[in-house]
Amino acid sequence: MEDTIAIIEALIFASETPLTVAKIAEIFPELKTDQIAGFVEELVREYDRRQGGIFVREVAGGFRFQTASRTAPWIGKLRAAKPLSLSPSAMETLAIVAYRQPVVKADIDRIRGVDAGGALKGLLEKKLVRIVGRKDVPGKPIIYGTTRKFLEVFNLKSLADLPTLSEMKDLQMTDLDASSETSV
Repeated sequence: MEDTIAIIEALIFASETPLTVAKIAEIFPELKTDQIAGFVEELVREYDRRQGGIFVREVAGGFRFQTASRTAPWIGKLRAAKPLSLSPSAMETLAIVAYRQPVVKADIDRIRGVDAGGALKGLLEKKLVRIVGRKDVPGKPIIYGTTRKFLEVFNLKSLADLPTLSEMKDLQMTDLDASSETSV
């Protein structure tokens, strides 16, 4: 069974996207899904116990290797690539799509109070938003939703992991309290 865990570890490492238990089951048809899930959980625990520079996390319905946040400064030096950056208008638009999906552009424009066409185009190009269909009303407007890449970029298992309105208010209050303490 150790070989199985080693193989699953290698598969997760080699996968370009988070690897699902179902995909691993295709590779190991002789094993039951719950057995594979157990092996994956054992692997997750093993990396957590180790507390090294990398670990295995569930993201976007699958598993992938991630680096520990404490190593970010050194990884940043290695990569020298610019991280994904979004303008405030793109972030607003993305938040509306994430929380209101499926949503049409007219609703996004109404909520933001300005045309979201440019922001939507950029989010589509970055593959954070996708076209999920057309609404069955006159004009058949395009319906938008988030992508799996959105979950990966924001390190979410699913949309259910998005912060609630009350959690966001608590976070905002914490930020305000912290800034008022330092600005005396």
